[in-house]
Amino acid sequence: MAARGKRWNQLRAAIEPTARYTLDDAVALLKKSATAKFDESVDIAVRLGVDAKQSDQMVRGACSLPHGTGKTVRVLVFAQGEAAKAAREAGADFVGAEDIIEKISTEGWTDFDKAVATRDLMGKVGKLGRVLGPRGLMPNPKIGTVVGPEQIAETVRELKGGKIDFRIEKAGVIHAAIGKCSMTAEQIRANVVALIQTLIRLKPATAKGTYIRSVAIAPTMGPGARLDVNDLIRSIEA
Repeated sequence: MAARGKRWNQLRAAIEPTARYTLDDAVALLKKSATAKFDESVDIAVRLGVDAKQSDQMVRGACSLPHGTGKTVRVLVFAQGEAAKAAREAGADFVGAEDIIEKISTEGWTDFDKAVATRDLMGKVGKLGRVLGPRGLMPNPKIGTVVGPEQIAETVRELKGGKIDFRIEKAGVIHAAIGKCSMTAEQIRANVVALIQTLIRLKPATAKGTYIRSVAIAPTMGPGARLDVNDLIRSIEA
């Protein structure tokens, strides 16, 4: 592991390595630790008590953050006719059908952050899996990005507003960026709660024992603070 710099070590010294903080205290530490020369993201890591190698324990989904991610999201929509019109009116950055599919297929174009498709076009969009799949850009019904024409406008607005998708890693951890350190403590707190509530709702029926085993939040360039999971769950359920 590469040696840490003086700034990081000073920030690390302010966080007790064995401590488990309340959400409010962890957010306060996070904001104090965000001393980089840019607006750092708020990164969260949630370790779940599931076996990610088992298909029936795969945790994957999407979460609409009440205060967004703080980032500008470029949304591509595969649609035609009235659905394409609705997508443009809702704020989609790129809208098309065969023309966009051809551009991605021949040029490898991926200058967008999220992609949505109407169900009727998925037969053609599916051919782009080799290009979009490895980049996490492939529309997928499991995360709400393959929808009917009547859902296009709402889906675009949610994605532009900060809806995120996530998927458990092999080690059983969910990683996500859930905001910016310049947000208020209340906004960061609300985004953390929204993600944890979503994960609880997606708990696999076959998962045994403790489901949410650990939660930590950190600025992009700073150390993380681990949360008291029991206190966090109690505060959510209260």
